[in-house]
Amino acid sequence: MTLQCGIVGLPNVGKSTIFNAITRAGAQSANYPFCTIEPNVGRVDVPDTRLTKLSDIVKPKNVVPAAMEFVDIAGLVEGASKGEGLGNQFLSHIRETEAVAHVVRCFTDDNIIHVRGKVSPADDIRIINLELILADLDSLEKQIQKIEKKAKSGDKVEKARFDLAAKIRDHLNEEKPLRTMSLSDDEKAIAKTFALITARPMLYVMNMDEASASSGNEYTAIVEKIAAEEGAPTVRLCGRTEEEIAALSPEEAQEYLSSLGLEESGLARMIRASYTLLNLLTYFTAGEVEVRAWTVTKGATAPEAAGVIHSDIQRGFIRAEVMSCDDIFKLGSQQAVKDAGKMRLEGKDYIVQDGDVCYFRFNV
Repeated sequence: MTLQCGIVGLPNVGKSTIFNAITRAGAQSANYPFCTIEPNVGRVDVPDTRLTKLSDIVKPKNVVPAAMEFVDIAGLVEGASKGEGLGNQFLSHIRETEAVAHVVRCFTDDNIIHVRGKVSPADDIRIINLELILADLDSLEKQIQKIEKKAKSGDKVEKARFDLAAKIRDHLNEEKPLRTMSLSDDEKAIAKTFALITARPMLYVMNMDEASASSGNEYTAIVEKIAAEEGAPTVRLCGRTEEEIAALSPEEAQEYLSSLGLEESGLARMIRASYTLLNLLTYFTAGEVEVRAWTVTKGATAPEAAGVIHSDIQRGFIRAEVMSCDDIFKLGSQQAVKDAGKMRLEGKDYIVQDGDVCYFRFNV
């Protein structure tokens, strides 16, 4: 399972710099609007210290981390919902992602152009959110016109869709993204059918200067206040510094981070936050040949988790032998966990938990 998180923002806020640092993909980065036209896609490993600890204990031949994809999408400008700049292309690209990392400029630099002439995180966030909301309103209005006739004919399913669409339209008209609207589980299922952009979860990435990367500044305070009101997570980082760190060896990178008083890079935090934003969790398989991190959606059953490895394992699932990686770390080995009676046998209804170490029994 590899889900995508789109990196968005106004032109020249540092999207491509951050994308390059995350993926080392070499996406074009320059001081002019629309440097990025076609979206760049990069696959990245998800940082997880548990995988390293498991590998140190099991000592396998191979170690495979979990992964996710980031998409560097062209800069958005005011009026994009009406086709300004690269608006239509931007909107079509963002519809293909499952979550959004919104890079917000939180630094001043006279050598780097700001498309609006001044640094104003609140205005930048308002523009991006408003353009996405306007695009959703346009899409929803077209869908409502198609649904209305069926709803009036007595179709109960379409009547429910029509009623919810009207509620969502009212919410969007208040310039509020759909992700901030309180919905029941049934309403969430219906809302998915509308495929609206603002339903996607949002992470605010504050791109700042190195001097204030750890402590924050007046701009980050503004972003964090807006994010808190939305219930959205935030990450602070300095794109240029992260790009430099990405070019170093692991040992050099750690030494450099220590000199800055940091335990890990901002990009590691961004990747993990994006992973969480996508509602994902990690379980492990651990043997002499391979220790591997597998990705599943939260709420996945044991057979569904097994299916990520191979469809035959899901189809012929019998049971799962499950232990916690924390128990393995505490007791020192998988055998010690078994001897302590802490390994569990779980059936088809078991909901896999983050950090589970699983061995699946199956027959086909």
